[in-house]
Amino acid sequence: MSRAGRPPPGRQLRERLRTARSRTPSSQRWLERQLNDPYVAAARHQGYRSRAAWKLEQMDDRYRLIPRGGRVVDLGAAPGGWTQVAIERTGPGGRVLAVDINEMEPLAGAEVMQLDFTAEGADEIVRARLDGPVDLVLSDMAQPATGHRQTDHIRIMLLCELALDFALGVLKPGGAFVAKVLKGGTENELLLRMKQHFAAVRHAKPDASRKDSAEAYVVAIGFKG
Repeated sequence: MSRAGRPPPGRQLRERLRTARSRTPSSQRWLERQLNDPYVAAARHQGYRSRAAWKLEQMDDRYRLIPRGGRVVDLGAAPGGWTQVAIERTGPGGRVLAVDINEMEPLAGAEVMQLDFTAEGADEIVRARLDGPVDLVLSDMAQPATGHRQTDHIRIMLLCELALDFALGVLKPGGAFVAKVLKGGTENELLLRMKQHFAAVRHAKPDASRKDSAEAYVVAIGFKG
């Protein structure tokens, strides 16, 4: 798998769907975008389960989040693109725990838990499985978009806060936390909490994140313990 964080070079060919008549316009647009997305093609070429793998690769290249031999928790892991990157970059001696409400196909080098992380007591179940502190907590958790910007923002902030609460209880000193947010960034109160507990907090939008997408990520590094 590539460590460059970018899709392999090559001329991108525009493709159109031959079955367009049987699809709705929105479905047609989505599928054409998938066919013509260089990161989708690169994910297939590199054996990644999703194009999201490139987002984590690019953030890790920039912020050095994943230590060799480290311990990583991946919340909202399915289908497993981020988990694959975590396995590759922790290498021998590393440990990766992938958690998702949906069933996820096993991955060599990772432990997979099917669990609703928003359910009461779910964080304690995951913590018990870890049996010790970790170097990195990742959260790509999201809920289906409603189309109402304020509602979607509130919902993803709640997931971010839930993941942060968990991270503060399991990270090693010097560890890192990454979570999905929406364009506009993290709410001030939540951002202040992160700045109190981490040496540096940044917002990131990797090149692999589609330009027309509202998603972004908050990256907190140097956990103070």
